Amino acid sequence: MSLEPQITIEEELKKAYLEYSLSVIVGRAIPDARDGLKPVHRRIMYAQHELGNSFSRGHKKSARIVGDVIGKYHPHGDSAVYDALVRMAQPFAMRDPLVDGQGNFGSIDGDAAAAMRYTESRMSRLAGEFLNDIEKETVEFRPNYDNTLLEPSVLPTKVPNLLLNGTSGIAVGMATNIPPHNLGELIGALLVLLENRDAAVSELMEHVKGPDFPTGGFCYAGKGLVDAYNTGRGTVKVRGKLEVEERKKGLQSIVVREIPYALNKSSLVEKIASLVNDRKIEGITDLRDESDRKGIRIVIDLKRGTIPEIVINSLYKFTPLETSFGINMLAVVNNKPQLLNLRTALLHFLDHRREVIIRRTRYDLRKAEARAHILEGLRIALDNIDEVVKIIRASKTAQDAKASLKDRFELSDVQAQAILDMRLQRLTNLEHEKLLEEYNELIKLIAYLTSILEDRNVLRGVIREELEYINEKYATPRRTAIEIDELDGIEIEDLIPDDDVVITLSRRGYIKRTTLEVYRAQRRGGKGVAGLHTSDGDFVQDFLTTSNHQHLLLFSNKGRMFQMKVHQVAEGSRTAKGVHIANLLPLENNEWITTVLCVRNFEEDRYFLFATKNGMVKRSSAELYKKSRRTGIIAVGLKESDELIMVREVDDNCQIVLTTASGIAIRFSCSDVRSMGRSATGVKGIALKGEDKVVACVTLRQDTDCEIMTVAENGYGKRTKIDLYRTQSRGGKGIINFKVTPKTGKVLGAIPVLMDDELILLTSDNKVIRMEVKEIRSVGRATQGVRLVNMDKGGHVVGFDRVVEQQQDDQE
Repeated sequence: MSLEPQITIEEELKKAYLEYSLSVIVGRAIPDARDGLKPVHRRIMYAQHELGNSFSRGHKKSARIVGDVIGKYHPHGDSAVYDALVRMAQPFAMRDPLVDGQGNFGSIDGDAAAAMRYTESRMSRLAGEFLNDIEKETVEFRPNYDNTLLEPSVLPTKVPNLLLNGTSGIAVGMATNIPPHNLGELIGALLVLLENRDAAVSELMEHVKGPDFPTGGFCYAGKGLVDAYNTGRGTVKVRGKLEVEERKKGLQSIVVREIPYALNKSSLVEKIASLVNDRKIEGITDLRDESDRKGIRIVIDLKRGTIPEIVINSLYKFTPLETSFGINMLAVVNNKPQLLNLRTALLHFLDHRREVIIRRTRYDLRKAEARAHILEGLRIALDNIDEVVKIIRASKTAQDAKASLKDRFELSDVQAQAILDMRLQRLTNLEHEKLLEEYNELIKLIAYLTSILEDRNVLRGVIREELEYINEKYATPRRTAIEIDELDGIEIEDLIPDDDVVITLSRRGYIKRTTLEVYRAQRRGGKGVAGLHTSDGDFVQDFLTTSNHQHLLLFSNKGRMFQMKVHQVAEGSRTAKGVHIANLLPLENNEWITTVLCVRNFEEDRYFLFATKNGMVKRSSAELYKKSRRTGIIAVGLKESDELIMVREVDDNCQIVLTTASGIAIRFSCSDVRSMGRSATGVKGIALKGEDKVVACVTLRQDTDCEIMTVAENGYGKRTKIDLYRTQSRGGKGIINFKVTPKTGKVLGAIPVLMDDELILLTSDNKVIRMEVKEIRSVGRATQGVRLVNMDKGGHVVGFDRVVEQQQDDQE
């Protein structure tokens, strides 16, 4: 006698609990990503479809619908089914209700609906779009709970219901909470995805601005919404809509017109009354609920002299008029729970719609081909009607007639039977013409249906037409106003002072932001203070004096541009190393940042001028660089062996001075360089000799009295009046700018300066020198200047920049 295998109680409990949890997740609490419905809602809609309870017919008792649902498809309590049906009919719970109710279906005050024997229901007009073509084998059917009937596993909906009406549910170990959205905005995003499946979430958010709650109010979209749409989880702040009304004798009232989603209005009124009685909110004389069928109206009368804004802020602070909505976009995908972001949620609907159309097309094609096959047989019979009649009359039985017809005209069994079933009136000329017309129309239909299955563009066009139809027929204006939450991580500049800072970038790519005050002013020739800490073999490449609110544009040697705000660079002390630029930017191999530019505004009449090592220059509109991607954009096209060395912001009135390492300079008008596209290579700016290379690009304005400050590697420098640089044609050999000797070393660079400016220099010994420009003598072009900094043996200047007042910086 064999014994049954024994299992432990722990194993049995684990197995049973797992099966239970999966049943709750898939079969009760979490919606399907395709039609956005939980099983109970799907069964309610399918039961109404089976009853013929459509919008074009009269209402039926809710009890009749609930009875069909629990008797045929949903083996749960009638109260659970009725509660789900009631919510589907509530306009304050559903953005676009799926049930058209008649009777008492509850209120926003929390009042319960009347008993199901009193209320009547039918599908809403929109709900009809969920079940179109369900009889055309568009979705899979499965046995119901007792294996006596079949029910759809998903509805062939044309509506993106998962995001349209949202949902909430608590399963075992997980939950979902998806807010409702605007149908028109969802259709706009779907059309974008239809053309480009790889569209970024940011592109979709240009259409889907945020949740659209049926109760209106304000949704403060900030970092939480961006996180939710990118990751599937996030939190948004929701506020009710309050208005200030004037009463008689100069008195004022605050009127609540809209409240946050899922908030009980009666509880809100009680909460406000409790706060007034407890004196937590002062200045209120009366509180009354004047809401009616036209909408919500909670009136709060104020004492004379009370400032309404103070009371409004208190209401937002102490009552649920301001609440947080936690978004958790969990849905069932392939019978497994999956966290979706905005893009994947819409893609699952699109993929479902594509499959439905393909299955519907195959069904229609099969029916059309079968009908065309029969019509072909009838055409043969009509063309040979005398012989057909003769064969039929000569046959003893119908089977003999069918066999004779098949043999004589090479017909199929179906065609022969259709000829036998044909009525005599079809022999008239009019009926003959109708048959030919029907056949020709079927041939066209078959060709069209075949093109849908074989051509993706045709299929895409069908989906587009359906989406545009749904948008045109059912989309409604947005109810919830979207506001930017400036305290939620998106607009945070108001919290950051626009202080002057120094951006430091080392050759190896270490970047930091330091306040300008940490560098104390020193006399010319001083030894300096400890500057940027670098490792052996690294040195400072760029110093930029700017402010926190400006745009930081970083250009690489390969001609790419990256963009961020100055305050996004990590702040460090004077001696800190900073963070590596690779932590902020996706740089490629053998790519590094060669120049940094700060811009406050991208104005239409301003341009960026690009200068390369080989003397090429290019001018492009600043508007082309306003929008950037995290992966960067192409800023300038480069020829082989060339590198981008510098970018300057210019306009048509600017003069350009290119300086080279061997002390040559050329001055020409910015208008000599025509405006080009972002990826253009540019034109020749200066003709270089031998191994010479361009080291700086100075931009000048005709109405400025600035001078050019030139600095050499060994610490020598000078300032020279602009008038000494004559204007030439672009592409010339240039004139002498600096007398280069072994004592001075090669030219490091040049910048425009004013008398009130200060100069910051960095040495290879990591020392910082700050001096006034007026202390440096103004001399001619062909001179070597004066010593600016005393160098230790083997040291040299590696970077310099000017320091200007913020007001001056803005003017320039």
